Amino acid sequence: MDLAGIDRALLFVGAVAVGTLALVSPLDAIGEEYLLSAHMLEHVLIGDAAVALAFVALRGPLTFFLLPGWILGPLARVGALRSVLRFLLRPKVSLAVWAAVLAGWHYPAAYDYVLDHRAVHDLQHVTFVLAGVLVWTQLVDPARRRELRYAGRIALAVALFACGQILSDVLIFSFDPLYPAYAAQDERLLDLSPLGDQRLAGIVMMVEQAVTLGTCVAFFLVASHRQVVRREAAEAA
Repeated sequence: MDLAGIDRALLFVGAVAVGTLALVSPLDAIGEEYLLSAHMLEHVLIGDAAVALAFVALRGPLTFFLLPGWILGPLARVGALRSVLRFLLRPKVSLAVWAAVLAGWHYPAAYDYVLDHRAVHDLQHVTFVLAGVLVWTQLVDPARRRELRYAGRIALAVALFACGQILSDVLIFSFDPLYPAYAAQDERLLDLSPLGDQRLAGIVMMVEQAVTLGTCVAFFLVASHRQVVRREAAEAA
């Protein structure tokens, strides 16, 4: 996903704007106090959309501008950190961590607990971002590690969508509200019932993943086709 110059800078600004506004705009308060669907939108923005934009933007020189050698050098010499990162950046491990974070935090008891405990809520947001960093590192490959070819990245994107779709389907097709904290709200914004709000939350996640991961897959298919065309042209020559 190579972009150049001002395009990358604009993408990075967009990533920062998306992530920041999700946390400091009224969306945060609405998500915490009133609507599960707003909370879901906040989560997919900070853990998926903002991370994806940032990683596309950070390919190349901009990475080293933001993380210069005096930061990267000492970190690279921490053996334990390097070992942990090598383990976490295995594609299957990254996928497993992402799926575990998604499923764990959306378990109803855990979700309701988070709403009443600020520190745990902040931890939830951090883990969403870190899980997003792991999988988008695999998809975008900003450091050009070549861990996955295009076919592997497409398979990972499909697996991510499938995992997210399980949660989306649970939210959309459940017959009863799953989250007591939202079901008990006296004031219903937008006249959404608890079940309607829950179904909208599932749709929000499904649509956001379809846009981000769908765009990713489309790029990989085009790039893979171009590789095949170039290879065939070289062989014909």
